[in-house]
Amino acid sequence: MRFAFTTVSLFGPVAAPVWAQTADRAATPDTVPAPGTAAPAPSATAGASPAAAASATSATSATSASAASAADGTAVTALPTVTVTAQAPSRGTLRTDTATVGPLGALDRLDTPYTINVVPQRLIQDQQLKSIADALRYLPSVQGDGTRPQTRGIQGSVVQNSRLDGLNAVSTTDYPLEQFDRIEVMNGLAGALYGPANPAGTFNYIQKRPTDERLTRFTFGFTSQTRFLREADLSDRVGPSRAIGYRLTLLDETGTGYADHSTIRRQLGSLALDFHLSPDTVVETNFSHYHYVAKGLSTTFALGSGVHYPAALDPTSSAYGSSDGGANNTTETGSIRIRHDFSPNWHVSAAILRQIADRESTTPTDTLTNNAGRYTSTIATATASRFTITSNLVTLNGTVDTGPLRHAITLGTSGFTWNNYNPVAGATTTLGTASLANPQAFALTGVPDFTHRYQSAQSAQQSLIAGDDITFSPQWSALLVGSQSWLSTHNYNTKSVQTSESANQGLSGAASLIFKPRRNMSVYVTYADSLQQGDTAPTGSTNVGNILDPYRSKQWEVGYKVAVAGVNASLAAFRITRPYAYTQADGVYAVAGEQRNRGIELMLDGEATRDLSLFGGVTWLDPRLYNTATTATAGKRIVGLPVFAMNFLAEYKVPQVPGLFTTFNTHFVGARPTDNTNTYSVSSYTTFDLGAGYLTSMFNRAVTFRLALDNLTNRRYWTNIVPGALTGYTGAGNATAQLGAPRTVQASVQFEL
Repeated sequence: MRFAFTTVSLFGPVAAPVWAQTADRAATPDTVPAPGTAAPAPSATAGASPAAAASATSATSATSASAASAADGTAVTALPTVTVTAQAPSRGTLRTDTATVGPLGALDRLDTPYTINVVPQRLIQDQQLKSIADALRYLPSVQGDGTRPQTRGIQGSVVQNSRLDGLNAVSTTDYPLEQFDRIEVMNGLAGALYGPANPAGTFNYIQKRPTDERLTRFTFGFTSQTRFLREADLSDRVGPSRAIGYRLTLLDETGTGYADHSTIRRQLGSLALDFHLSPDTVVETNFSHYHYVAKGLSTTFALGSGVHYPAALDPTSSAYGSSDGGANNTTETGSIRIRHDFSPNWHVSAAILRQIADRESTTPTDTLTNNAGRYTSTIATATASRFTITSNLVTLNGTVDTGPLRHAITLGTSGFTWNNYNPVAGATTTLGTASLANPQAFALTGVPDFTHRYQSAQSAQQSLIAGDDITFSPQWSALLVGSQSWLSTHNYNTKSVQTSESANQGLSGAASLIFKPRRNMSVYVTYADSLQQGDTAPTGSTNVGNILDPYRSKQWEVGYKVAVAGVNASLAAFRITRPYAYTQADGVYAVAGEQRNRGIELMLDGEATRDLSLFGGVTWLDPRLYNTATTATAGKRIVGLPVFAMNFLAEYKVPQVPGLFTTFNTHFVGARPTDNTNTYSVSSYTTFDLGAGYLTSMFNRAVTFRLALDNLTNRRYWTNIVPGALTGYTGAGNATAQLGAPRTVQASVQFEL
């Protein structure tokens, strides 16, 4: 007897690769598990193409079960038709349950005694975000509009506070969000986990990885002021047992910016490769080239002593800057990582990264010299035009039981070598003077050959890290982490003669106690003591070039986390203290004060109902300076920091129209002082963003349409208000600021083939 089977194939049978059957490292597009976490179980529609899934079609009409005669007379039994109902492809979620915690690996955020927030892929795609600054605006505890992102009111450094997949990388270059799967931000001190750094938080940019199912995605976009985007995102596994995976991302966006006569160009080529050498060993590589050009956008505005900012100006006007001034940056990055599982409980990872970041910065700075609006326009080209960095990370993780206690052990090392190269002919050039009432765009002069450079500095640091996550009972646990670090710095003049050097070492540590009254909630207290490299005395001080001894910052944090239904919520209170250095009345640059930042942070992410998703929170911050040389600045708030900041995103799936979703986002930033004595400030501002998307199918292929309207009311506001020094002290009071972007319309269509 023969049997005839009637089947419905959505994509064709896909055999699980040999390495995935044992290693359990399978992943679906855009849901690649974080390092150290188990992959999700295959769904009932695994192997289905996004287009077939989006069509949501099913086979109907059952066949008769009675016997029939075949051509040779043999009886053939016809079985019932198999009915397959495919669901629309998942867009992911705004809720993120795990995050990477330095050498500790991927941990459940609920059990982590730190404030860690994640900007997920779904938010990045649906809001059509394009830069790191775009993503950080959704985290109210982060100030990310400038080149150096910061948390809790403290600026980060160029290298120590930013990472690509856990490896130190340059923060003052440009990165396209199309390159990343998600952004992870750990607030506050992290020296015990990562090595010496400013107490400004750690920003970890997680790059996209190859997917187990074939991904063929094309996106075409348009931004108001005639800017066009073309992107291809391709991934699959090839080779014997499909053990080689690739993820290729190509991006080209060109056109005009929001200002008159401005130019924007973004071009990315990114390739990620996975080589599964065995079920226990995988080699991961990343290579990327990114070219970013932004010319003719709003200038930077600085303040002279005793001058305050006027009401925010029109950012679309090119009268204040120069159509030729701006940024022309190229960033090339390569990395390789080897992961090996010795056993189900012990794992090792070793990685190295090499990055070259070239910068040609010619953005004018208009310094307001009086309160009548008079200004002097200059360009500064003497700063570094090339950064090179080689960073490394090695970790060993495993578990050990000692009687009733379970220990999650971490041993590792992390470090980097960072070189600065400055233009030989770099200088500060005055372009001209004008007034806000009668502005003038000046032609650029004094632009040097940025490729004719000299090495101005080299910094290196290496840390040995050890951690023990001790579980006493299902309710109680403790986390102990420490690092021993070595730091060195060398500075050189244009003739390659060393002008100063320093070599230091020290310990950083953190201790946490966690209590879980229920499985879905935790309460914790954490104390951290972290080392950071001392500042270099700036030009104008009598000890110019001298490198101060390393600083030591301290932090207390108390927090509560809970997962209710589909929402994660966290509440944290903190207090940070650190030394303050600035140029004093006698001209000596030295530590002569203390910064104390207190704050409360509330954050949530996830699905409040079946159709409503939420992401955002609110922050209260009290950053003040104490023990200063003058009573006029003692106890005053730090320049550029608001007391309150808030961002809330709500996304609603319209049940009456399957595939349709709408978004609404509100962003609030409070008033911010602009001088050390808090005599002047800029007003608060609120912006509103609207968006909509529609997931459907065309020609049996999944298609997503997206529309976004940012800054709905076209609010004018000042942003990125920063003091003239990394420590937060402005010296002569020369704070700088930029104008926020105007109303912007973005539209895109995404095809999955």
